[in-house]
This record gives sequence, structure tokens and C-alpha cells, in this order.
Amino acid sequence: MAVVATAGHVDHGKSTLVRALTGIEPDRWAHERQRGLTIDLGFAWMELPSGREVSFVDVPGHERFVANMLAGLGPAPVVCFVVAADEGWAAQSADHRDAIEALSIDTGVVVLTKTDLAPHRVPEVREQVRSELSGTGLARAPIIPVSAATGAGLPEFVEVLDEILRKEPAPATGPVRMWVDRSFAVAGAGTVITGTLAHGRVAPADVMELSTPHGRHRITVRSLQTHQQRVTEIAPVSRAAVNVRGIASQDVSRGDALLTPGAWWHSETIDVRRASGTGLDQMSRTVSVHVGTAAVTARIRPFDAEHARLQLRRPLPLRVGDRAVLRDSTPALVAGGVIVLDVDPPALTRRGAGRRRARTLARMGPGQDAEHLSIEVTRRGGAQVSMLSRMGLRVPEEMPAPLRRYGDWVLDDDAVQRWAERLKAVVEEHVRTDPLSQGLTDGAAVDALDLTDPALLSAVVEASEMRQVAGRILPAAARTDLGSAESAVRDLEQRLREHPFQAPEASELAQLDLRGKELAAAERQGRLLRLTDTVVLLPSAPAQAMVVLAALEQPFTTSSARQALGTTRRTAVPLLEHLDTRGWTRSIAPGKRIVVR
Repeated sequence: MAVVATAGHVDHGKSTLVRALTGIEPDRWAHERQRGLTIDLGFAWMELPSGREVSFVDVPGHERFVANMLAGLGPAPVVCFVVAADEGWAAQSADHRDAIEALSIDTGVVVLTKTDLAPHRVPEVREQVRSELSGTGLARAPIIPVSAATGAGLPEFVEVLDEILRKEPAPATGPVRMWVDRSFAVAGAGTVITGTLAHGRVAPADVMELSTPHGRHRITVRSLQTHQQRVTEIAPVSRAAVNVRGIASQDVSRGDALLTPGAWWHSETIDVRRASGTGLDQMSRTVSVHVGTAAVTARIRPFDAEHARLQLRRPLPLRVGDRAVLRDSTPALVAGGVIVLDVDPPALTRRGAGRRRARTLARMGPGQDAEHLSIEVTRRGGAQVSMLSRMGLRVPEEMPAPLRRYGDWVLDDDAVQRWAERLKAVVEEHVRTDPLSQGLTDGAAVDALDLTDPALLSAVVEASEMRQVAGRILPAAARTDLGSAESAVRDLEQRLREHPFQAPEASELAQLDLRGKELAAAERQGRLLRLTDTVVLLPSAPAQAMVVLAALEQPFTTSSARQALGTTRRTAVPLLEHLDTRGWTRSIAPGKRIVVR
């Protein structure tokens, strides 16, 4: 299937041509047919000699309906440019040409209509059209004279269009983005939205996202139609009617977008490069931005003639490489086209930031080059592959220096090393000032490094060769100095070496000024073993106890173990339970155990 949009000056016969080709009336509204003036988008279709089906999106040519025209052209990859032989090139011919150039549509055919009214003018108008299209993507497009009234030239046009579409490359695969051009309710079915599907595939039962000015809505596809026939799947590029569940028809309007959930970046601020038309520094500060079927007012901040920042009135699902048309303050004026370079640009606050940003943007390609990827990753220090993909940046298998892959991340090695050095200094200072600390918390580390995403921390810790334990970061080598508690811990260690199973009472620990924090710090260093909050032994005590217990008659009782170890029940019970958890002893009856050999 293919989708072709018409273009051309008002009353040059676009709708008449579509009607003659397809037998379908593209003017959907009665007042359009009564006035003979296309106001809104019209839709028709036919089968070409090759068997390929083609959909026509018929656009209005009047200057008052430029927004509707752009909504029809925006999602279409191929154009049928119409010029009447009796009138020749006209005002809106130029506007439509500029719009096509702004959208970078370079595939199409030119049709000279109404040749029955002025056959003698065909050579003249042909040369005029060639001159006006010179330097555009349609400069080499075939020009076919036709008469919808007599049928002359229509077979030739159909053959040429079929050949052009046959050579059109297959659409790129990827997530769904279908710009909505209509929404209506069908009795017994609910909401139906229509549009040109240019990206991805849609099937019944798919869960999708509908992006509107009021937010993003999760919806489910109930059924699909194309050319009024129910189908089991719709693939690009084709016209689609999607019956959805989860939103009312009155809550959907032209310019909304049907999307693969989570696959598209929604941007209010974008940086762009001029692709055609007026220099960006010559435009009014308020412009209308047309992308797909959407039309959004925006404030423009030019950096130079070629680069600018657009602050959109509402977020749109955009990617690097998207094309947009800018209309200046004059309603019918197409000022030019831009290509989106950055959908998540940095804030510009310092003097001269605009000039510096222009130099950076000048280095960026359309999203498929290594330089562009490197700029975006380096600015952030690191970015997730999924995020880069949503932004429209291609992530190659081989990373250009200084980038590298770390799981689902692309990192800038230089930034990671700077973070690692900073983290090492912060952690060592933290432990120096608080020797009893369990380590710097992950949250404090993220804040200290000003990381854009907490998930980056693990890569930084790895590069710093620090230890990350239970949400805290410690130096690679364990400290042996416990600060003010060091002397008391040493005294306790000496006492327990002499009497390994005589755990001090809670009051004795308090006299030594060893409480929970101090004991926990000593335990982390492997210097003490806490069986309970107040029962403390050396880490070697369990192994020493096993030597004593193995010499007892098996099974042994808690009492006999207590006596053999020379300790109290307060110490013996948690010690035996600790040995049970290690699997060194096993309880076989209340108060009786055996050594597991």
C-alpha cells in the first residue's frame, strides 16, 4: 500500500483529479461540494495496475486553509503536485512547493490538469513548472498532462505513479507513530481515529498510547480498517482507521498521535536546524510549528540564521531527524522547514550560551552519526540506550571513543573517571570524619556527584574501585581505626581472647561506651561478632566452640554445652542458635543437639 497527498493552488483541479481516478468523492462535507471548494482533508483510494493499493489524501489549496493542507502533507511520503494548464503557476503553488520542500518530500509526480481548456499552454506551463521546482526534491519529477473532464492522460498518470511507488524504498521499521487527522464515534463500536500510518505495525488487541494536549492515555485497539475493509494488521505506509477502547471520540482531535507506549520522547523544547526557507534569525518571535498533523504555536530563540530553539506550547512526540514546517505571523506564509536536532536540549543560562550552542548544533548530523551520539552522551556523562532510542539516536555496536557500553548504558569514559575520582574523595572524607559510619549512602553519593540518573552510580563505583554494600559505599580497603571507639574495642578484643565465651554484660559495654553504632562498625570490620544486640564475641568464637562441643557425648544438652564452654545461658543459647544456622550443629529435640559431622 502507498499514500499520496495532493498539492497545488486552489481550483486547479486536485479533487476533480482524485474523483476521476478513484470514483470516490474526496470532498466529505456538503458545503464543500456545494461551493466547489475543498476546505478539509479528503480521502480516496484505488488499485494500480501492479495490484498495489494507493490512498490519496486530498488537501485544500486555498490560502485560508494552509494548516489543513500541511496536516495532509505532513505524514505523506509521496506527493501529487497539481498545476492547471489554463492558469499556470500561481500563488499557492509556491506555498505548497515550499511546504513540500520544508517537509523534505522528494518523491512525487506533477500533473498538469485542465489541458482540455488550454492545450496550447501545456509546453509553456511545463517549462514554468520545471523552473519553479528547480532546486527542490521534485526537480526531476515526471510531468503528466491530463484532463479529468475527458480522461485524457489519466492512464499514463496511473502507470507513472505505479512505477514511482514501485521504486519507493520500504518504510523503516520501528515503533508506531500515527498522527491523527480525524476522530469520530460509530454506533456500537465507539471511538474511531484515522491517519496515515508511517511508522510501526498495529493489530487488534494491541495496547497503545494516545498522546493529546491533555496527557497520554492508555488505549486498546479493538479493530482495524483500511479502505473500508476490516484487516488483521496495518503496516506502513497506509491509511488506517483504528477503532479504540479507552477514550471518547470528543477527547481526540487532529494533531494527536497514536504511539507505541514509552517509545517516543515528548518534547516542549527542541533545538532545530534550518532545512529550507527564511533564515531563522529573520522570523517573528512567535511561529506556528507543523509536524505530522499537529500545529502548535511556539516561541523561537534563534542562535544564528541556521539554528534556533523552539519552545512549543504543548509537548509533541518527536525524534531527532523529524521535519517540521514553520509558518510566520502571516497566516498563509510558509516561512521554511527545520530538522529536529535535539529533543532534550540543555538549559542556556550563561552569557554567550546561544553562540556556543549554535557551534555545537552545527556539529550534529540528523541522528545517525557518531558525532551526534557522542555530543549527547558526553553532555550527560551517560545515557540509557532506551532513552537514546526514544530520542531518535542510533546506538551502534561499536562505540566511538570515548564512549563505552555498560549494560543498558552508553557512558562517556572521561566523565565516569571524573565522577569516580570525586566519589573516592567524598567517601574517604565521609569515613574520615565519621569512622563508625556504615558508609556513604547511595543517595548522598548521587547528590554529591550531581548524577543525572541514580542508575549511573554502579558504573561510577566500579570505576572508583570502591565497595557498594547494602545501599552504602565504602573504601576498597576496610579501615581498622574506629576513631574514639578504637581503644575500647581493642580492650574488648583482648578480654575475649583470654575468655572467648564470656560475653560482657550490657552494663559493661555501656561502661566501655560501646553501643549499637560502635559495635556495628567493629562487626563490619570483622573484629567482633554480635549474636544479639548485647551478646558480643570474637568472630573466631564459633569455631572454638565447635572444638569443645565435638568432644561432648552426643547428643548434648544446652546445659552441658554451657558448662563445657564456661559461660552463661545468656551467651550459650544465641551461640548454639548461631551454630545451628551455620549447619554445624542440629537440634534433634527440645534442649538437645548434635554436632553435624
